[in-house]
Amino acid sequence: MKKKKNILVFMTDQQNAETIYDRSAAITPNIDKFRKRAVRFDNAYTTSPHCCPSRAGFFSGLYPSQHNVWNNVEVDNTLSRGLFDGIKLFPQSLKEAGYSTIFAGKWHVSSNEGPLDRGFDKVLREYVSNYGRMEPLNKPYFHDWDEVYDDKTKIKLDDTKDFGEIIREGYPKYKQFGVEENPFGDSDTVNLVCKDIKNRELDEPFFYYVGTTGPHDPYFPPQRFLDLYKDVKIELPESFADDMIDKPALYRRTRDCFKLTEQEQKESIKRYLAFISYEDSLFGQIVDTLEEKGLFDDTYVMYLTDHGDYLANHRLWAKGLPCFEEAYRIPVLVAGPGLQKNSSCDSLVSIVDFAPTILELANIKQDFKTQGDSLVPLLKGEQPEYWRTEIFTQTNGNEIYGIQRAVWNKKWKYVLNTFDYDELYDRENDPNEMNNIINEDHEDVVKDMCKKLWKFARQTGDSFTCPYIMVSLAPYGPGIVWEDEDWDPISSLPGEKTRN
Repeated sequence: MKKKKNILVFMTDQQNAETIYDRSAAITPNIDKFRKRAVRFDNAYTTSPHCCPSRAGFFSGLYPSQHNVWNNVEVDNTLSRGLFDGIKLFPQSLKEAGYSTIFAGKWHVSSNEGPLDRGFDKVLREYVSNYGRMEPLNKPYFHDWDEVYDDKTKIKLDDTKDFGEIIREGYPKYKQFGVEENPFGDSDTVNLVCKDIKNRELDEPFFYYVGTTGPHDPYFPPQRFLDLYKDVKIELPESFADDMIDKPALYRRTRDCFKLTEQEQKESIKRYLAFISYEDSLFGQIVDTLEEKGLFDDTYVMYLTDHGDYLANHRLWAKGLPCFEEAYRIPVLVAGPGLQKNSSCDSLVSIVDFAPTILELANIKQDFKTQGDSLVPLLKGEQPEYWRTEIFTQTNGNEIYGIQRAVWNKKWKYVLNTFDYDELYDRENDPNEMNNIINEDHEDVVKDMCKKLWKFARQTGDSFTCPYIMVSLAPYGPGIVWEDEDWDPISSLPGEKTRN
């Protein structure tokens, strides 16, 4: 019987997709080298602009409405603490098939279960947020008051402000950037993985999940990586000039939290890029270890992130409800035996495609339903007969709730905001999403995109509306799908694997 191939996933946290491209100012020698041996997906997206729902989607192949993780599972006002009963994650299938499964780094899928409950044999290191706890969802517990809002918040707006610091009365000081030798313990995570790989003596195939926490904010890279950028001129993005007057007020309110000078904005970009270089170095350590052990040629190696970072686009940072490209687009590189090398693919792919992809690469029959589709044909340079023409997103907000759904293709992007007015962008003529043209004469486009949203909602069991007039805020209701003669809701039940 043919030996199964090994699989290793390296997932960063909050990495802007542009940082893996030649046009980026990011200094990434290891990614550049790896890219020549890999397939790069130029139009890869996550399902939600948040760690937990994105990671749950990665492991399950499902959207939030299907797996039940909507926002951070560890905060007090979370919508859920974990997955629906009966949801299976692909590491469970790998373990059942005889894979040695090893976890290291950031989990953020459930606060009720850990990696050992979900298919992993061994946990080398599990990063837990400072605010993490295992309290029942229905138990009142004012965690933030006791541990965050203490004497540290007794500041005034005229207090001395350090470079890169944001001061708001009644809140702890927020340091946007700094320097740290081992941010989030990512070096510890990678060192443990490399040591484990070097010590491997077992014959069974392995699956490593390596989840670093950088380059998540605040941006604190090691000094030696910041030094790489001492002569690099930092430019602000074109959309930095966007006043967002034509966009939801929440977007502007989010932007206004980042009270930074232009110099501080540029320094934030520099620190973020230095953080990317640090993550690049960690990834290089793992690739080098696989090669030294003689395992690289028999291993599928995947580099990706959970979601993006605005990186000063529209004068925003981190991620959240502002539904811009930078929050949703993710870097994806995949290399391995039998796959194309030094190639790129412009098909629309999703983070939910990884569960079926990994199972197919492992030659394991998928025994649970996913919303995603296997990327294996694309990895081999083949074009499937059917492939999606739209990307869909689902979010009910991060820690500040706000129901938002979006759909886009290579031409149009439509954003349904239940907390404000909607958005429509011409992606071909306005790739930076500077001009919201929802109020221009595009009724046919909006109706068509609404129809796609409602069909997808039915397919994924997404009940984000009801007919009551106070909450039926979309410009066109779900009933418009019946205008299509070929619309068959029976074949699009929740949880079914579908193709758009």
